[in-house]
Amino acid sequence: MIELRPVGYVIGLLIATLGAVMLIPMAVDLARDDPHWFAFLESAIVTGAAGGFLALACRNSLGRALSVHQSFVLTAGIWLTVPLFGSLPLMLGAPGMGFTDAYFEAMSGVTTTGATVIVGLDGLPMGTNLWRGLLQWLGGLGIVIVAMIFLPVMKVGGMQFFRSEGFDTLGKILPRAMDISVALIRVYLALTIACGTAYALLGLSAFDAVMHALTTVSTGGFSSHDASFGGLTAGAAVAGSGFMILASLPFIRYVQLAQGQGGPMLRDVQVRAFLRWTGYGVAALVAYRVLRQDLPLLPVLRETVFNVISVFTGTGFSLGDVTAWGEMALVALVVMGLVGGCSSSTVCSIKVFRWLILLGAIRAQIRRLHSPHRVQPIRLGGRVVDAEVLSSVMAFFTLFMVSFGVLIVALSLTGLASQTAMTAAWTSIANIGPAWGPEVGATGAMHGFPDSAKWVMIAGMFLGRLELLSVFVLLMPRFWRG
Repeated sequence: MIELRPVGYVIGLLIATLGAVMLIPMAVDLARDDPHWFAFLESAIVTGAAGGFLALACRNSLGRALSVHQSFVLTAGIWLTVPLFGSLPLMLGAPGMGFTDAYFEAMSGVTTTGATVIVGLDGLPMGTNLWRGLLQWLGGLGIVIVAMIFLPVMKVGGMQFFRSEGFDTLGKILPRAMDISVALIRVYLALTIACGTAYALLGLSAFDAVMHALTTVSTGGFSSHDASFGGLTAGAAVAGSGFMILASLPFIRYVQLAQGQGGPMLRDVQVRAFLRWTGYGVAALVAYRVLRQDLPLLPVLRETVFNVISVFTGTGFSLGDVTAWGEMALVALVVMGLVGGCSSSTVCSIKVFRWLILLGAIRAQIRRLHSPHRVQPIRLGGRVVDAEVLSSVMAFFTLFMVSFGVLIVALSLTGLASQTAMTAAWTSIANIGPAWGPEVGATGAMHGFPDSAKWVMIAGMFLGRLELLSVFVLLMPRFWRG
């Protein structure tokens, strides 16, 4: 049997920390004489006590290293329990949600999905909107650390390809996982501060600058406005596009860049492919809209660049009404959302490196048909992709597409229209944010969905954020006997 006390100790510490973070939005509401500050105080007490008691109960496991099995349980446990406690302020204070809606909103935040069930974001207390932003910021930071430290060790979806890179490339400077985590946190903080400063200089209020910096760098997509970036300045949209791109690049490259090593970022095949494919997507949709809809170039360019980057990176911000672009454009956006950004960043979905490996495998197979006796190794960034990594990537693709189909069917059975079911499944499993269809509100909110559909989407967000395999392995009885 798996020893769960080390897992409980870590989760307890994280939950207690979450309770402390709740004091930040509490202070904001208290400073504004908003009565909802008391809901954050109550939530902080409950959360801090629960996390503290759990850590104390498991403290005798302190100092024990986590096994691979415990790492699987830990990652799943974090992304289940943090939304549970993160939903408390949404139930006890504004907007006074029921458990299903509150857990949906918190799960969407922690998984950096960005889908929302709240209508009237502009009228929410500042503390509530800030809490939504903090949930996404913490979730984005968490997934970067998990992607760099846990997923390569657990060999999930081909992430073992980056194991040596994450622990060896930096040499003696960052020899341990804790050092890597600290370095990543510094990069994350620096990007957030730079993004917030840029927003403030471009005309956003101090609160909007902070709120949108938290959700831009985490590629989360929560906004304090129903119109998302449609209600902000044109300059903010330009800055948002740039920082969404920056947040989608491998964070380990920023650590190397800070050490004066710019070469790895420039040579990274993921980075170059991601930027190239994003450029292709923007060019195709700009040409389509200008030629088909006879629209002026500059407004179309600004709106298209922002929305394409938002979908490509899985951020989920919106600028204007993309449903007016036509069905072909929406199909293109769905395809782009399934690509995602680079590994070891805050982005979600399938990710560029897996697509590169898949395309490399297809090319190798075609060459074998032409020259069956010739050895055709698959390479990525100059490194040979071994059979274990290739098998893991192929398994991930298969499981992703099967899960995507199952989610579509499950959402259709809840009574949603076909377009809504498809885009809701897409947005949840790829952690993107928007959905389109007759049941989606005018502001993009999903408050009109039946509770059963919301729980299906919660499951999709959870599966997609943890790369599917790390969740499905927990369903195997053999795993728990190991």
